[in-house]
Parts: sequence; C-alpha cells; structure tokens
Amino acid sequence: MADIKDPENTILMELKGGTVVIELLPDVAPKHTERMKTLARAGAYDGVVFHRVIDGFMAQTGDVEHGKTGGNLRRAGTGGSDLPDLPAEFSRLPHARGSLGAARSQNPNSANSQFFINFGDNDFLNGQYTVYGQVIEGMEHVDAITRGEPPREPDVMISVKVAADAE
Repeated sequence: MADIKDPENTILMELKGGTVVIELLPDVAPKHTERMKTLARAGAYDGVVFHRVIDGFMAQTGDVEHGKTGGNLRRAGTGGSDLPDLPAEFSRLPHARGSLGAARSQNPNSANSQFFINFGDNDFLNGQYTVYGQVIEGMEHVDAITRGEPPREPDVMISVKVAADAE
C-alpha cells in the first residue's frame, strides 16, 4: 500500500483491478476536497460508472444522480449531487498524468460531484478546471478502465472511502 501521509485527505477507490490511492489537495482546493470526502463518506460514489472514458485523455465519473448501475445510465454525465455547485478553485497545478480534475459545464462554477482522472499530461486544461487530487498508487487500474462515451459495458467505482475511515 502507498505511503499515506494524511489519511483524512486520502481517498481509497476500489476498481475491478484493485485499489487506486488518491491524495487530495486541501491546501489547493479545500471546497472540492471536502465535497469528495462528504460524498465518499455518504457512500454516494459506490457503484457509480465511468461514463466517459477517452483513450489518451481521461476517465470521467461521479454522476451520483444518474450514474449508479441499475440507474438511468443513458443520462449518466448530466447530473450531480443534491448539494450546491462549487465555485472554481483554479490553481497553477498542471493537469498531469494521474491528476484529479473537477468536471463541470461551460460555467466555471458548476462543478459538483463529477470528476476525471487524467491518463496523460493534458496541459490544455490548465487553469480552466480545478485540480484537487493526485493518484499516488494504482494508476494501472485507472489505465485499465473500459473506453467509450459511454462505454458499452462501463466500469464502476466499487467503493470510494476516506482512508481515515477504512479499517
């Protein structure tokens, strides 16, 4: 297991291939970090599909409204949570391989529950989307997520937990 420095700000995402460890960045994006922990602790991300996965670009998930398996997967990617949208928390951090970015609509202040993990360095996103985490272990499991917009047989986040709560 990765060297977890701050369990309260570390996410353990269980995928079909194994655990992805994500270090959140509360000093950079405190509101986005807090939202992810709130939704993880509520179990909102458990069973949510990766609804948009573009080879060489990113894997997007987190539609807790429509993205649960057994739910309305045709609408996955159009919803959020029942919590208010978040203001942008742009920084100088790059959208590098393994970074976690907040998905949003054209409105910079419309991020809610959806996020994406970058497969590669996507510098063209820098300064336009909030970066609030970094995969520190298990990127090979992210790389193995089924591609598609949406994938015919989408992968799911089996469980998403805050490391401080994991046993």
